[in-house]
Amino acid sequence: MPRALMFQGTGSDVGKSLIVAGLARLLTGRGLVVRPFKPQNMSNNAAVTADGGEIGRAQALQARAARVPPSVHMNPVLLKPQSEVGAQIVVQGRVVGNARAKDYQSRKAMLMPAVLDSFSRMRGEADIVLVEGAGSASEVNLRANDIANMGFARAADVPVVLIGDIDRGGVIASLIGTAAAIDADDARLIRGFVVNKMRGDPTLFAIGMDFVAARTGWAPLGLVPWFRDAHRLPAEDIFGLDAGPAAAATAADGDGDGARRRIRVAVPVLPHIANFDDLDPLRLDPAVDLVLLKNGAPLPVDVDLVILPGSKTTIADLAALRACGWAADIVAHARRGGRVLGLCGGYQMLGRSVADPDGIEGPPATVEGLGLLDVATVLRGDKALVAVTGESVADGVPLAGYEMHMGTTDGPDTARPLVRLDDARSGPQGRRDGAVSADGRIAGSYVHGLFADDRQRAAWLARLGAPPAGAADRTLAYEATVEATLDALAAHFAAHLDIERLLEIAR
Repeated sequence: MPRALMFQGTGSDVGKSLIVAGLARLLTGRGLVVRPFKPQNMSNNAAVTADGGEIGRAQALQARAARVPPSVHMNPVLLKPQSEVGAQIVVQGRVVGNARAKDYQSRKAMLMPAVLDSFSRMRGEADIVLVEGAGSASEVNLRANDIANMGFARAADVPVVLIGDIDRGGVIASLIGTAAAIDADDARLIRGFVVNKMRGDPTLFAIGMDFVAARTGWAPLGLVPWFRDAHRLPAEDIFGLDAGPAAAATAADGDGDGARRRIRVAVPVLPHIANFDDLDPLRLDPAVDLVLLKNGAPLPVDVDLVILPGSKTTIADLAALRACGWAADIVAHARRGGRVLGLCGGYQMLGRSVADPDGIEGPPATVEGLGLLDVATVLRGDKALVAVTGESVADGVPLAGYEMHMGTTDGPDTARPLVRLDDARSGPQGRRDGAVSADGRIAGSYVHGLFADDRQRAAWLARLGAPPAGAADRTLAYEATVEATLDALAAHFAAHLDIERLLEIAR
């Protein structure tokens, strides 16, 4: 009988996603068929699946850890925030509507059948399903109709392991407090606990592990030290991009004949930034100094490239871009001869206008863009969700990535496309995407994942003036780095978690 085990947390960012990813790689290495599963996720960092839908980026990473293609059934409900109080609802990979947070709470019960259907599908394919909860297990205010934590565990009869984060402090109280706060029938599903992100001497917390076990009756399953290479994996949250030192810190500037200059790339962090894993390879590349602009911080004058990243709500983020003063900074940067690249929503912002006649993002409206590309966007039509390959038009450098967007962009500058995609339906010449300004300094594309392809990233850095790649401190094999980090994560958990006991608890 296929087994399942659910990992819930005392709060957000306690390490649930990484624990599932590391265990998926570890158990797959032992010969088990593993499937990750998260009933409900909230993230604008999404991935295109092999079956033509979208799921949270964390579940795509977990699928990669398990060495299987991502499926919409690994994350059947995905909430993509569009405002402070509302989100787009994606069910089994497809957009089904929008809801304010309060209204969504009453709709959750209707989503449970889809959640259980997807879970049954995953269980039917696997020896073991590793389930990730969302947020905190003790959110009793959201327990009615819950599909993300104990509501799902009860409905699917899946045992739970509770994870606490010692790095943020108060882990003893948060674990024992969870036992006290939740319903007694929910508490009986919790079979063990893990204390994660330990820094320093682990023997100093041995009494703490015993104390929690005695007070709760849960099995202590591991005191896990901080995994220092976590920053090398795609982050689920934009703030995760700040975690850990970037590999770029190892590329010291020199002088004389050995002088080496890091390429400075600036990115405004907008309120509804999406698919920000586009930035991960740049953050890790020793040739790059990635500057994330937050809270209206001014654009540095010495940047080589400004990237406008993807956005869940292009019109709202355009307004934020102006309110923060970044729009004026970017236009001034372009007038000085600086380079700007827009990706997906960022590409739409670079044009003359963005129109939303059907009110997809909010009230119907047409707004002025930055005017740096002679194109215009209309937000209408089906959402594009597809993996793509192709090459950059200017130099023929191969690329691999994906599209995830709504709307079409047209105008004179699209006569100079940025990329040519392999698409047999578009004829032998493929399909053109994106636009480039007449002077070649402003460009945009709907393709995500450009910089994860080492060939494309090296070509972009060369255009920006980076020395040729090849030296040890100038080379990043991004995909190989992710694979090696997943292997290291699996070894980390093998050393610090009671794997046999975890397997015994699973059912």
